[in-house]
Amino acid sequence: MTRYVLGCDIGGTFTDIVLRGAGTVRTLKVSSTPDDYSRAILAAVREIRDVFGIAPGAIDAVVHATTVATNTILEHKGAKTALVTTEGFRDVLEMRRLRIPVMYDLQYDKPAPLVPRRLRFELPERMGPRGEVKKPLDEQQARLVAKRLLEEGVESVAICLLHSYANAAHEQRAAELVREQLNGKAYISLSSDILPEIREYERTSTAVVNAYIGPIVRHYVSSLSTQLKSAGVTGPLHIMQSNGGTMSAAAAAQKPAFLVESGPAAGVIACADIARSAGLGNVISFDMGGTTAKAAIVEDGEPARTTEYEVGAGINVSSKLVKGGGYAIKLPFIDISEIGAGGGSIVSLDAAGSIKVGPQSAGAVPGPACYGLGGKQPTFTDAAVVLGYLNPEYLVGGKLRIDARLSREAIERKVATPLKLDPLRAAYGIYAIAVATMTRAVKAVSTYRGRDPRDFALVAFGGNGPVVAVAIARELEMRRVLIPPAPGVFSAAGLLFSNVEHTQQRSVFQRTSGVEAQRLAQLFRELEKEVRGEMRKEGIADARVSVKRLADLRYTGQAFELTVPAETVDLAAIEGAFHAEHKRTYGHASEGDPVDLINIRVIASAAPQSKEGFAEHLKDAQVATPAQGRRQAYFGGKLIEIPVLGRAALATRMQGPLIVEEFDATCVVPPGASAELDAHGNIVIDAGE
Repeated sequence: MTRYVLGCDIGGTFTDIVLRGAGTVRTLKVSSTPDDYSRAILAAVREIRDVFGIAPGAIDAVVHATTVATNTILEHKGAKTALVTTEGFRDVLEMRRLRIPVMYDLQYDKPAPLVPRRLRFELPERMGPRGEVKKPLDEQQARLVAKRLLEEGVESVAICLLHSYANAAHEQRAAELVREQLNGKAYISLSSDILPEIREYERTSTAVVNAYIGPIVRHYVSSLSTQLKSAGVTGPLHIMQSNGGTMSAAAAAQKPAFLVESGPAAGVIACADIARSAGLGNVISFDMGGTTAKAAIVEDGEPARTTEYEVGAGINVSSKLVKGGGYAIKLPFIDISEIGAGGGSIVSLDAAGSIKVGPQSAGAVPGPACYGLGGKQPTFTDAAVVLGYLNPEYLVGGKLRIDARLSREAIERKVATPLKLDPLRAAYGIYAIAVATMTRAVKAVSTYRGRDPRDFALVAFGGNGPVVAVAIARELEMRRVLIPPAPGVFSAAGLLFSNVEHTQQRSVFQRTSGVEAQRLAQLFRELEKEVRGEMRKEGIADARVSVKRLADLRYTGQAFELTVPAETVDLAAIEGAFHAEHKRTYGHASEGDPVDLINIRVIASAAPQSKEGFAEHLKDAQVATPAQGRRQAYFGGKLIEIPVLGRAALATRMQGPLIVEEFDATCVVPPGASAELDAHGNIVIDAGE
């Protein structure tokens, strides 16, 4: 019997499903179920059984990208959490960093801490920055604090003691005393387990986020695992991490902060693979779904990564300059810019009469007006329907019936009539504003990082990414756009080809001139031993594991680090790599200035057994669609009749305007652009002028 692996990517509107077996790839899109996201996955398992005749017992593993961690923070629906910290550090969460995301706003209120002050407790103890005990832990006071935690009925506890990255003994003993008092009823998160690095605020915030979402994520993955088993799926559940790797459900329950950007990461990993197969080393991924648009940069075949991230900051982006709008998480992330602009983004007029697109979304229910599920607000999808870009009768290969009349009425009522515009012009204005908004996300990972987007190709996917891809490319003077096969479920496909990964890090915080190579090598060996141990827990043999060593460096006196490879302990070579990266990122380097080594980290990864041939698998997954004939579309000026094609029709180059309509996505090739298929089934578009 053929065995399968199931990839599930939950979005705000649709849940994307990709099922891969030996020589077989199947794709599905089912409506998301925001009240309980697991219901959509179980519905997909039933549909796989009923439509494809594949028994649930034939599914050997499930790989899942989830938004549960992010949504828990954004909606402030986490566990009742307490913080235990060193005496004198109770208000670290309040003090934060002295940065705000908006300038000159005297009315700005920073986000309320995830732990209120009455649930933040101090312990008499003190560690030094080198791990020396300056003041022993007061165990009697620790027991009293643990008793208070029990009385308060807390569900989760974050323990973050000063300099525990250098010596975790006090944190570990405090955790023992808390567990003893609470009888194991509370979720406990130690900063020394989650982030053994310097910087008290970032370490405290990360530990608190981990504790805040811990019980919710643990319940979710446990419930999903149980329900999958009840449905007949006996294989293990793996969860996508923010860094683009996967981990077991058990590991995810212990370290849920690693899942905060779980959803978008898989698409970037898939983008890197498809770009390498197409001979493109430098690309920008653009993923537009129903709720958000995400962008990331891939250089020399590798996604850019960061350890600076804030969640809940409007446009989620790892900017070193725009901070203070969210909750800091200092963990490995793929460097993704995310903005609230998707197919379901609601269109409104502000007080000045200007059109706004998002960030509020109509979601899956009631969805855009054209869904006919009660939605009265126009959305980006409604504008695309009015413009003729989307099929006016159905989406998702006919599974989702739509009513173009409702789209036109909503835009006319809410936008066109108040602004005294023709509905077509109003819809085109909505489209143009949405494109401008999403262009910000692409700039955030390119021009804001010292990269020129004209040196990159744009790889667009998601259900709506191909609709706007050429327009965004033209805004940034990018010439080449690539639309991979099965673009609407591309991220779900990426889940099946992502590596299992585990990361460990440690602070060094020493001038490179004083670092002993022998000592540095020993630290790397210790971290490597830890990550290999984590991989063994995943059932992965040492022979399959590859290890990458990295170092965070900065010029002495700087506030931010840059991460560079450190495969050897040659300090001169590591410094040289840092100077080169500093020049590439900031435009200059100071090679004569002293350099500090702040942190080192080790990443262990293991590729799936069948990762080779990713592009071919996707090509096989493409659902064949016949030419649809012609329909009218608006590109500014007047309606024109254009061909509507299946992907296969682009075997020879064709000039726009035209529309490529597929089961899971629609690609718009506007006037002045041209498109053809490459050897891997990608649509390659010359954006033209």
